[in-house]
Amino acid sequence: MPIVAQSSTETDWVSRFADDVIAESERRAPGKPVVVASGLSPSGPIHLGNLREVMTPHLVADELRRRGYEVRHLISWDDYDRYRKVPAGVEGVDDSWAEHIGKPLTSVPAPAGSPHPNWAEHFKAAMVESLAALGVEYDPISQTRQYTSGAYREQILHAMKHRAEIDGILAQYRTKKNPVKKPQKSQKPVDEAELEAAEGSGAASEDDGSGGSAGYFPYKPYCGQCEKDLTAVSSYNDDTTELTYVCTACGFGETVRLSEFNRGKLVWKVDWPMRWAYEGVIFEPSGVDHSSPGSSFVVGGQIVREIFGGVQPIGPMYAFVGISGMAKMSSSRGGVPTPADALKIMEAPLLRWLYARRKPNQSFKIAFDQEIQRLYDEWDKLEAKVAEGSVLPADAAAHSRAVRTAAGELPKTPRPLPYRTLASVVDITAGHDEQTLRILSDLDPANPLTSLDEARPRLDCAENWITTQVPAEARTIVRSEPDAELLGSLDDEARESLRLLLDGLDTHWSLDGLTTLVYGVPKMMAGLEPDAKPTPELKVAQRSFFALLYRLLVSRDTGPRLPTLLLAVGADRVRKLLAV
Repeated sequence: MPIVAQSSTETDWVSRFADDVIAESERRAPGKPVVVASGLSPSGPIHLGNLREVMTPHLVADELRRRGYEVRHLISWDDYDRYRKVPAGVEGVDDSWAEHIGKPLTSVPAPAGSPHPNWAEHFKAAMVESLAALGVEYDPISQTRQYTSGAYREQILHAMKHRAEIDGILAQYRTKKNPVKKPQKSQKPVDEAELEAAEGSGAASEDDGSGGSAGYFPYKPYCGQCEKDLTAVSSYNDDTTELTYVCTACGFGETVRLSEFNRGKLVWKVDWPMRWAYEGVIFEPSGVDHSSPGSSFVVGGQIVREIFGGVQPIGPMYAFVGISGMAKMSSSRGGVPTPADALKIMEAPLLRWLYARRKPNQSFKIAFDQEIQRLYDEWDKLEAKVAEGSVLPADAAAHSRAVRTAAGELPKTPRPLPYRTLASVVDITAGHDEQTLRILSDLDPANPLTSLDEARPRLDCAENWITTQVPAEARTIVRSEPDAELLGSLDDEARESLRLLLDGLDTHWSLDGLTTLVYGVPKMMAGLEPDAKPTPELKVAQRSFFALLYRLLVSRDTGPRLPTLLLAVGADRVRKLLAV
């Protein structure tokens, strides 16, 4: 039996939507599984904006499962959509793929070298793997399989019979000027631009099936010869269901009986509301591009009610997802990072948290640049507050949704060392396991790391970030020989500060100890106690000392945190490079 939901007016957005979905489900389909839905088009790389189409209903579905409800989260793979254009920068794809424009995505060859049977399966594969890593439980639906099996035959015949009514509904919106201006294409670099979160579910085409001289038809056959949807229906008989079409691409034409024909699909603005009624969808969010006047979600609400006798799902409009810095994009022009790209540099709970902590109508950015270090610091602070019981309720809920689902805990790093520390270490060691283990063990000599596996997968994420997102010129290269010229130019005060540092290495050889030491040397030089409060003058002296150390160690004015850098370089090499 379902668990009675507690009031969620003061909790998180997921709980509030779950309350609404429960009430709506009991009103529409009492006693039946709750159906929530997402749609994804595998027309190219499925990016982090598209992921919001999945994560929003997933989080609500998971909350319902936690409360004891039976839920079906449908993910419709819109793999029977037409191949619209050749995406730029996809490896193994050239201009020759343009010959497939107009075919179903499942009839287009996969990029060269792909192990998958067609275009759609190639781009679905990476997303399927990412959803598994993120703990998303769902029921997949291939629209190719649905249409070619005849599953929607009754709905297609019904739509064709009521084509005049559908045309009349669409005409109400065709004649209206959309008061919402379409956003201009972003001229910002892709690493700063926002990703449209609603590119899936047929949003790209917004085709309403406007007809020609033969009238309006909400159905597009795929050509029996060239497989393209560049077809024009010239006649249709409601009684016999005989449909005649001609392909404008190859000239092929034929007459088929639609009651037996499975090679075509309803146009998007009719297809989507048909599915709402067919599947009994209670909850499905929509992107901002679906929510303007005349868009598919708005029109679909009227079509599902007046044509298919169904009810439009409830669900929020969700906002854009932005990207903060990505050095190596998945495609050279217009390429956007995918969930698989993000999961290479961050653990699954962190990525889940980014979607869980923001309301759907709030935009946010996913960091691929230095901001990821601050993001991990924020996550670690949240984990600490959860552990000590001082976390706010909404933050606790977002954390819980990030680290576990109704099915159980997501994998986690046994020893979650600071991400910025791990990144600094692998930057300096270039991923050398023995050196990395030595340094990480020195971080806390009283409780040393015994195996790198204790620091994984976070360690692997940090290494992937360093190797794929940090430009070569920003990488840390430790000097192999002392900078004799700089050392020879130092005054007595600078030389003394270096001597104090070297004298204290052995007694301060841990992360905390070296932190105390590097901040303490300028205090000692100023005649202050080690616990003296910082003053403006002292801060200037500390910055000057730090800059000197960086120049002597890595030939730059800045670099990784000095305590981490010193541990990574090793005491003997530090003495060699700083000896005066």
